[in-house]
Amino acid sequence: MEFQNLIKKAYEAFNSRDIDAALSTFHPDVEWPKAFEGGYVSGHEEIRNYWTRQWAEIDPTVDPTGVLQRPNGTWEVAVHQIVKDLEGNEMFNGTVKHIYLTQDELLRKMDIELE
Repeated sequence: MEFQNLIKKAYEAFNSRDIDAALSTFHPDVEWPKAFEGGYVSGHEEIRNYWTRQWAEIDPTVDPTGVLQRPNGTWEVAVHQIVKDLEGNEMFNGTVKHIYLTQDELLRKMDIELE
């Protein structure tokens, strides 16, 4: 699958809280950052548990605004991220970069870079 289509599917699924659709874009050995906690989770089940716990505490939305491939082969996805608490109060509204490593045409690892 072309990278931009993969990203579109992943972010649409995340924003609609469709964990299974999002996980279908991830390599089985995916490493995912725990943005608000630090460290990483690995594999589909750990991500499912992390997101389920995260969405019980906050309401994040991430919309890709640009994609480019870096010289080292990773992909940089600029995203506009809005994070609200469960009462709808905005906690964060800004741009961050999600840096992806792919393997077998799936997302293998994601890191976050702040602007």
